[in-house]
Amino acid sequence: MSDATQHDVPEHKDLPLPDYDHLPVGTLPSRISGLEEADVAHLVSYEKAHGNRLPILQILEKRLHDLQGGAVPRGPQAPSTPEVSTSAADTPQSAQVPGPPINPPSHGTPTNPAQPR
Repeated sequence: MSDATQHDVPEHKDLPLPDYDHLPVGTLPSRISGLEEADVAHLVSYEKAHGNRLPILQILEKRLHDLQGGAVPRGPQAPSTPEVSTSAADTPQSAQVPGPPINPPSHGTPTNPAQPR
């Protein structure tokens, strides 16, 4: 890759989708539906320079072609990204939340003298 080409590639922090590298392929079309042509072009450049994954490139290039053909971005400008959680309510359960009770073995609790062993 030449230096001139390398300068045209956006950095990960500059991408219009902050979790781009971790998006499931199936959600990509809905995620890019609200992006402008320049944003989709940035994603194409980034993908070609980094992952170069054919299924992803096909989705991005089709959307870019549609936008160049007159399609308009639809949906929110910054699509929601459930894969990236920023609120405390969305974090996994903390250690303070007890798990389910542990049932004693079917033959009784070995430390209980009232139960036969």
